[in-house]
Parts: sequence; structure tokens; C-alpha cells
Amino acid sequence: MARTIKRRGKKAGLPPGTLVHVGERKVGKVRITIIDYDERHFEEKEAKNVEECFPFKDKPTVTWINIDGVHQLEIIEKIGEHFNIHPLVLEDIVNTGQRPKMEDFVDYIFVTLKMIRYSEGEKEKEAEQVSMILGSNFVISFQESEGDVFEPIRERIRADKGRIRKMGADYLAYALMDAIVDNYFTILEKLGEGIEDMEEELVVNPKPETLQAIHHMKREMIFLRKSVWPLREVINRLERWESSLIRKSTSIYLRDLYDHTIQVIDSIETFRDVLSGMLDIYLSSVSNRMNEVMKVLTIIATIFIPLTLVAGIYGMNFKFMPELEMSLGYPIVLLIMLCVGVLMILYFRKKRWL
Repeated sequence: MARTIKRRGKKAGLPPGTLVHVGERKVGKVRITIIDYDERHFEEKEAKNVEECFPFKDKPTVTWINIDGVHQLEIIEKIGEHFNIHPLVLEDIVNTGQRPKMEDFVDYIFVTLKMIRYSEGEKEKEAEQVSMILGSNFVISFQESEGDVFEPIRERIRADKGRIRKMGADYLAYALMDAIVDNYFTILEKLGEGIEDMEEELVVNPKPETLQAIHHMKREMIFLRKSVWPLREVINRLERWESSLIRKSTSIYLRDLYDHTIQVIDSIETFRDVLSGMLDIYLSSVSNRMNEVMKVLTIIATIFIPLTLVAGIYGMNFKFMPELEMSLGYPIVLLIMLCVGVLMILYFRKKRWL
């Protein structure tokens, strides 16, 4: 999972609105894709340069401009200049450590949130910031790198399935956010399976590796909570916000998206409680195992204490000890020591200490 806190030291002392990329360093080429559509028209292409996006600003159709990569600041600056995006918004776009939030600038709405998905092979989870600019007839989405959870939406637009081609840009923005939130459920399902496996291992054979896995899972839950908890407020504001950019017909879908966000938060809180309980169980199991070991050692030591006493007495080098002259003295003492040991074991079993 990505770092919980991004390094922001290189922005210290710079004036507000200064574009400085904060996040993982990228060297690849920025990829810009454009999808323009309405009920009867559809166009999809990959732009060779940022200037190809500019004619779509004033078109009556709905346009989705997706930019993979925010490390080339000149591209972000050109987009900002042409679409009249505030410099502080551009600063938030290139600063990938933003908290999910929503801001209304009358002509457009700015939304930023976290997208979490499984990488190739579904072994590692990748998290990145997604920023969206919602205008009257366009949506501009900014991602840190290629690869996202939006492919089903692209397929729906291409195949003209559902109502997305009949709705406006606000519905497209809702669909993108809904895809991100729905993917949280996939992540939680995978994490839930991992927690179940750890529970079984915890009961059968708790090991130090189990403790490390629990701590790793707790860190991921902290990151998920940080990513999703503020999103509830973002969706709630979008649903209730009186903006000409969001139609009443879309508010119903935003309400449903809000419910999904609450479900994700409830699942995260439940998993956090389960992990806290698992940590307590692990510590109790380790303590109980140590107590069992100490009990066995204590019983063994207790049995040998009287035997050591007898051996110590007969190990003294006094000349006049009556038993030393007995021909059966040695086997008698051994028999006495054996009887003492057996009687102690029977006593411990009666007390259920064994």
C-alpha cells in the first residue's frame, strides 16, 4: 500500500499556487485520452498533445478527458489555463497526498479521492489519488499513473449500455466515483479473506509471523479509513449542494453512492475491531503458552526438590551414618525417592495441575 503520509518538504516556503509534484517520482510519458459522446454520437481517441483537448471545452456533447500522470507540470498548467482552473486547484492536483474533498468554484466542481486497486497478479494493492474537474459539459480526471477501475464505464459508453449516454457530465462524474467506491468492496473482500485465514492460524498455531501479519493488516485498515472516511462528507455535500452543475436526477444516484460509502466505512470499522481483538488473542495465546511451559518446568522442579534433599543428605561425607553400613541401603533410598516422586505426581493430577 502507498505511504500514509506523502513527503511535502520540498514545498516549504513556496507561495500558494506553485506547482510542485508531490508523490512517487515518475519519468514516463503522460497519456491523455478523450471520450466525447451524446445519445447519437461517440468519439474516442488518444491525444498526441494537450492542445487536442481544448476544442472540447465548448462542445454541446459530454466530454471525458482522462490524464494519466500529473508529474509533467507544463501539461497541468496548460489544462488549467484553457479551462480556467484556479492555481490552488492545480496545486492540489499535483500534490498527491490530498485528503478526499470537494470544492465548488461555480463554473466547475473540484473533487479529489483515493482509488485503490489490485496490481497485476492481485498480490499487492496500489493506491493513487484521482482528481476530477466537473464542468457543465465535461469531466477532466487526473490520475498518477496508467491503470484504473474505470474500464467498465468506458465499455458502457462505447456500447451505449444503461443511461450514461443519455445523461450529462454530472452523471459521468457520479459513475467514476461509484466505480472507485465499488472497488473498495472488492478490496475489503480480499482483506476479509486474509483476516479469516489469520484467525484460523491464530487459534491453531500462533507464530511471530502472525503478529507481523496482524500489524500489516492494521496499517492497511488505517490507510483505508483515512481514504474513505472523508469521502462520506464529500458525497454528502455533492448530494445536498445547490449547484447548477448537478441535476436533481443525479442527486438520487449520489444518495445511493453515499449509502455505499457508509457500508464501506462500517466494514472497515468492523475489521479494525476484529484485528484489535485478534491482537489481544495473540498476546493471550502467547502468554498462555508461556504459562504452560512455566507450569511444566515448575512441576518438574518441585518433584526434584525432595529428591535432591534426600540425595544431598546421603551425599554428606560423615563417617558415622547408620544407613551407610546397610547392604540394601542404596536400593531402599532409591525406592523411597521413587515413591516420593510418584506420590507427588499423583497429588498434582488430583489437583488438576497436570
